[in-house]
Amino acid sequence: MTQQGVRWTADQVLALAPDVASRRAGSKLGAAGPWFEVGSSDEGAVWGLCKGSGSKPYQTVVDIADVSGPAYKCGCPSRKFPCKHALGLLLLWVGGEVAVPVAEPPDWAEQWIVGRRERTAEKTAAGASGSAAGPGDPEAARRRAAQRAERITAGATELEQRLTDLLRGGLAGAEQAGYGLWEETAARMVDAQASGLASRVRELGAIPSSGPGWPVRLLEECALLHLLDQGWLRRERLPDGLAATVRSRVGLPASADGSPVRDRWLVLAQYDTVDARLTTRRIWLYGEETGRTALLLSYGAAGRAPEPALPVGLALEAEVSAYPGAGQRRAALGRQFAPPAPAEIRPRGVTPPQAAIGYGEALRDDPWLDSVPVTLERVVPVPDGDSWQLADADGDAALPLAPAAGNRPGLWRLVALSGGAPVKVFGECGHRGFTPLTAWPTGPGPAVPLY
Repeated sequence: MTQQGVRWTADQVLALAPDVASRRAGSKLGAAGPWFEVGSSDEGAVWGLCKGSGSKPYQTVVDIADVSGPAYKCGCPSRKFPCKHALGLLLLWVGGEVAVPVAEPPDWAEQWIVGRRERTAEKTAAGASGSAAGPGDPEAARRRAAQRAERITAGATELEQRLTDLLRGGLAGAEQAGYGLWEETAARMVDAQASGLASRVRELGAIPSSGPGWPVRLLEECALLHLLDQGWLRRERLPDGLAATVRSRVGLPASADGSPVRDRWLVLAQYDTVDARLTTRRIWLYGEETGRTALLLSYGAAGRAPEPALPVGLALEAEVSAYPGAGQRRAALGRQFAPPAPAEIRPRGVTPPQAAIGYGEALRDDPWLDSVPVTLERVVPVPDGDSWQLADADGDAALPLAPAAGNRPGLWRLVALSGGAPVKVFGECGHRGFTPLTAWPTGPGPAVPLY
């Protein structure tokens, strides 16, 4: 077979699950019992029939050769992508050719695969044609940008006054006012088309009465919000990179205008965060040749998984283009030259002290950073009272884990993988601590997702 014949690991399949319930249900279907007429092709398709509650089996097919990530089709009524049947079929495929042999696809599977790949090719061609057509009316675009900037300036000025009133009246007033005050202020920032400011204002509303020390945390976040306001109001005086960061932080959209960088990109981590309005997917990539770490961000309506979906441990040869802004890690995935395939690549790591220094240096370029991507080399997870830390196996330094990380099953997966021995861990390092996302054993072995 081609590179598609290099089968994934079970962890890589389960990393595609849209939620915990789907992961559990898919795991139960990863055995041969309910499946029949299964097969896979050299071109990267997997199919099978699964017995369900009805009289007809569910027709399930997965295209793992799509360069933007796996694509799925199933006859079940589920609205989740992938559904439990697609996950179960992939888990069965992981078992090798005995469980899922190489074969010719049946008509129902081949029709969907061929049709989908033709539509993808048409979209790619249309996108290339559209990009060559050039922009619309540049003068109209300039006027719209100027009008939006005026609205954001008005919103930032109003927000400065509200912060001033809060500090003059004392932080205790924030606790008495409740969340309504912050929601009203956030709504005003939305009206001003400053979605970034609105998001930060909403975060302020969750701090009062959130536990011991909340006044200090509220004051710190107010100071950062004030700094962002002032950055916007004085953006003409800032260096170009920092000005671009400020524009991004207040909520102005930007395009990935960096020169495309071609590399073989390892998928370091993928995870979703969900709120009432939006599902945000973060995918971290590592360039084998460049050593660069890039972040792919995508969004979906609440309850819908965004695309693409790239399992941890796979690598894809592709171009990525950076977004503007000092210290920005965000990038856009461009032209892809081969589908994702398993790889033995591992990112270069640093010690805990070097990770802390790197975060401090990143804050100089972007003071509003919550965290930076870091790979820790040869660390051991050890308890620290009621929390945990990653201790340097060759030194006397350690990084504390973020409080939220201690409540996730991934922590125990990390402890089990280590068994007291050093491991390599990729994650996000910030002022709340280190959040582990993926780990590798000291010796040979695949990446283990932790989120």
